Amino acid sequence: MPEETGKNRLIDIDTGRPVWERFFTVAPLVLIGTTDPDGAPDFAPKHMVTPMGWQNYFGFVCAPTHSTCSNVQRTGEFTVSYPKPGQVLYSSLAASPRQDGHKPVLDYFTTFPGQQVHAPLIEEAYLYFECRHFKTVDGFGPNCLITGEIIAAYAEPEFLRSNEFDDQEIVHDSPLLAYLAPGRFATIDRSNAFPFPANMKK
Repeated sequence: MPEETGKNRLIDIDTGRPVWERFFTVAPLVLIGTTDPDGAPDFAPKHMVTPMGWQNYFGFVCAPTHSTCSNVQRTGEFTVSYPKPGQVLYSSLAASPRQDGHKPVLDYFTTFPGQQVHAPLIEEAYLYFECRHFKTVDGFGPNCLITGEIIAAYAEPEFLRSNEFDDQEIVHDSPLLAYLAPGRFATIDRSNAFPFPANMKK
C-alpha cells in the first residue's frame, strides 16, 4: 500500500473540548510574584507566558478567581522570576493550595523585594522582571490575559548574551528550564542558530 502523506496521515483532534492535553508543547516556566492584602508574598507558577510584542511588555494567562489576578488588580504591579532547572520542585510547590488563606510552602522560599515595585522575587533565579500592570483582557473562557510593562529587569551575568561568548556556549554552561505542557519539564543545554532568511526584519 502507498504511504499516507499530507492531510491523509493526520489525526483529527476534537475541538469540542480543550485540545492542550493531547500533545506536548514547549513553554517557559516562570513564577509570578504578587503581594497579598495582608502584605504576605505570593508566587504562582505560570507557563502560558509571552513577550507582548518587541517592546518591554509581558503577558501571562491567569483566572479572575486566582489570588494572583486579584493582587495585580489591587496593587497594579507584579514580578516575574525565571527559575533554573534545579528549582523546578520549588516552582511546582508554589502551586500548592492555600491553608487558612496562606501557602505554607512559601515559608521555604528565599525571597527579596522588588526595586521598583512592591512585590517579591525568588532568590537564585536567572532572570527577573518587575512590571507595572498595563491591562487585563477578559473573555478567554474562564481565563484572562494579564499584561504589564517591564520597568526593571536584571539577570545573573552568565545568562546574558555577550560578544565574548558564542550563544551555544552560554546555553551549554547555563542551562534553561522549559515546561513541556502538560506536566513535564526539560533542561535545555544545547541549541542551534535558527536559519533566518537573508534580510529578514522584525
